[in-house]
Amino acid sequence: MSVSDNHPKIDRRQALAAAGTFASAALLPHAPALAAAPPSLAPAAPTLSRARYFLSALDENQRKAARFPWGGKQWRDWNYFGFPTVIKPGLRLEQMSDVQKAAAWDLAATILSPAGLTKARNVMTLQDVLAERGDGQRSSAKFSFAIFGDPAETGQWGFRLEGHHLTLSVAVSDNQIVSVTPSSFSANPNRVTTGRHAGLVTLQAEEGLARNIFADFTPKLSIRARVSAKPLDNILSDAGNELKNRRKAGIPAAEMSQIQRSLLWELVETYAVDHLAPPLADAQRMRVRSGDVAAVHFAWYGPNTPERALGYRIIGDTFVIELGSVDPAAQHLHTIYHDTANVLGRRA
Repeated sequence: MSVSDNHPKIDRRQALAAAGTFASAALLPHAPALAAAPPSLAPAAPTLSRARYFLSALDENQRKAARFPWGGKQWRDWNYFGFPTVIKPGLRLEQMSDVQKAAAWDLAATILSPAGLTKARNVMTLQDVLAERGDGQRSSAKFSFAIFGDPAETGQWGFRLEGHHLTLSVAVSDNQIVSVTPSSFSANPNRVTTGRHAGLVTLQAEEGLARNIFADFTPKLSIRARVSAKPLDNILSDAGNELKNRRKAGIPAAEMSQIQRSLLWELVETYAVDHLAPPLADAQRMRVRSGDVAAVHFAWYGPNTPERALGYRIIGDTFVIELGSVDPAAQHLHTIYHDTANVLGRRA
């Protein structure tokens, strides 16, 4: 299966038209610096209401399992990896009744778009694919919902949906959503080729768009964009290291063609915008454009061979995006998106 099998062929006329907004934005003055307080992305009233309803649907022991202090160790130690355990803090779907599961998903739906909900469920489904292949500890029901702090109109609180290869942290301050990162939709296997889920490709855009960008570079740009001959085998910006790997590498958007810039921005929005419900999606679109868009850098790791390991990083003034291949066949992919100016709801 080639890249073109996984990702539709680019219509260059459409790409050029779409690139106009990106190219024009590069000429605009930089956005003003962020205020000292975390920036508001959207009103949190619907999320607050659903969080309260979710908690009210639980019994006392379930609420104890689902609740944690705001800003404590559990909040800081987000972790979608498979270690030290695939079980993450919070109340797991397998511990909920159907009514409670519906309440949990209603809470998630205040943040996620229909496409985002589908992507989250696809990541979960891949755990069932692995279970069907003999890994009995895997299950789409082993994903946890957790509430941090006291959901209220004033003060700070948050919630997290997390499990193996999925994490979404939402921070709220004074009834305003102020952060929706770190977020990761990762996959193993990314391309399901057998069984009842055959044909499912969870990270199609994340892989296909990046490969197309790099393939479109001139030989000189390819040499400069490739920062290592070895593929990136994992993300660099994990818990506690969100701000340690922000150095820009590779080539800036300013040196790309309009088509390449358009594809780059489409890739950024795949991570930062597309999975979110409005008005969060609109706010995030503005967030990733709040720095110097011409200085957004794209760095490539390893060769660009279909169905072989790849890696890349996209570094902007306010965000870092990463993808790494844990395996040689680009089936086990880890991703991350950070708002580096607002880590876990606290001003960096």
